[in-house]
Amino acid sequence: MAMGMKLDWSWSSALIGAASALATTALISSKPKDPTFEVVTIKLTSFKLNFPLLDAELILTIQVTNPNVAPIQYSSTTMSIFYKGALLGSADVEAGSQPAKSSQLIQLPARLDGLQLAHHAGSFIADAARREMVLDAAVDIAGTARVLWWDHKFKVHVDSHITVDPVFLDVIDQENKSKMDISLTGA
Repeated sequence: MAMGMKLDWSWSSALIGAASALATTALISSKPKDPTFEVVTIKLTSFKLNFPLLDAELILTIQVTNPNVAPIQYSSTTMSIFYKGALLGSADVEAGSQPAKSSQLIQLPARLDGLQLAHHAGSFIADAARREMVLDAAVDIAGTARVLWWDHKFKVHVDSHITVDPVFLDVIDQENKSKMDISLTGA
């Protein structure tokens, strides 16, 4: 620039630049984060005769945290529950929604198969005697997250490793891992 030339400056250019910087910062800070899941309680509700054995019906109370800036809608699915590598039962996850940056408790009705438990009777009795039983669970949850005017499809896979007291159904320890995949194209 030659000396003595005056620089043209406008408020509209400054505002466009500031808005672009703000939008870029918002986009970077709103990178999707994996939700968190924690089993809070397990409650035995009933036994159902499945001759010659009994199936157990439970209610699992799970705390779900959505750390993202977008509310979500998710479809119904089924959580698989495993004991010693075998499918022991399942829990139904009803379709629902969760606000942005929120935590909520959901209750899942579950049923454990008495026949599968009978196949592992020796292990179950040993676990009950030492009051420590390890269960694994897996679930895939699909839904949409609304960002501005667009719905983005997502899928969350959750693996849980839960140690419970099989006598009192207390949760002793747990490790929950979730991995989210999100489609950045509109739904």
